[in-house]
Amino acid sequence: MKDKKFVVTEENVRECCNEIEQWIKEKVENAKANGVVLGMSSGVDCSTVARLCQDAGINTHLVLMPYGEDMNNSKSYQDAMELINKFNFDYHIFDIKPAVDSIQIPSDSDILKGANTTNIELSKANIRPRVRMTYLYQYAQINNLLVIGTGNLSECTVGYFTKWGDGACDINPMRFITKREVYILAKYLQVPECIINKKPSAGLWEGQTDEEELGIKYEQIDEFILNGTSGNEEVDKVIKIKNERAMHKLKQISVFNK
Repeated sequence: MKDKKFVVTEENVRECCNEIEQWIKEKVENAKANGVVLGMSSGVDCSTVARLCQDAGINTHLVLMPYGEDMNNSKSYQDAMELINKFNFDYHIFDIKPAVDSIQIPSDSDILKGANTTNIELSKANIRPRVRMTYLYQYAQINNLLVIGTGNLSECTVGYFTKWGDGACDINPMRFITKREVYILAKYLQVPECIINKKPSAGLWEGQTDEEELGIKYEQIDEFILNGTSGNEEVDKVIKIKNERAMHKLKQISVFNK
């Protein structure tokens, strides 16, 4: 369950924003960095983090990383540009398709023969966030920036992120913020309605949505985190199983030490 000492509500959202922004500012200053860079998918999480950084007076760079035409086809580009234009963000666009296509295991490889089809497809999909993170870290090193994460507590609880992909970052102000709290922050920070109102998607493939892939709703995960139960025993079991399976993502790397 979440520590209820810090829960974002509509009544305390201003104070919570100030506290999170001060934390970001201190982390950037302590690292002697010139600012932050984050991957912009046009989702509510990255949009909210971008606004928190900007509101804190931090030099903030957004990087859009479509796979070929997938961003245009899914309307993500238009949504991202609405945020960028509304708040005058600096941004860059890198097409990750050439890089992603060049590092996949060849389809005729013996490694793939007899392998689980779902595992094969997920392994391919997870290449994309890992390539995106590679772009972000190169961009960050060139410009002396920190890579700021956007993964929230609800996603982390069920392991809904790619290890060494979107789960990799230097700092993450959202790690203990549930999805419902993200929406409260987003509205307060005036994130465009087109971003707030659309179904959350990791953009792993065309038409993909988080909740459809997870088989449970964020609201159920949030209830479980905040109150110990989603209100549905079967859903609680699913969340617990996903959490157990995600432990390797959430803990530090195990190392041999006598």
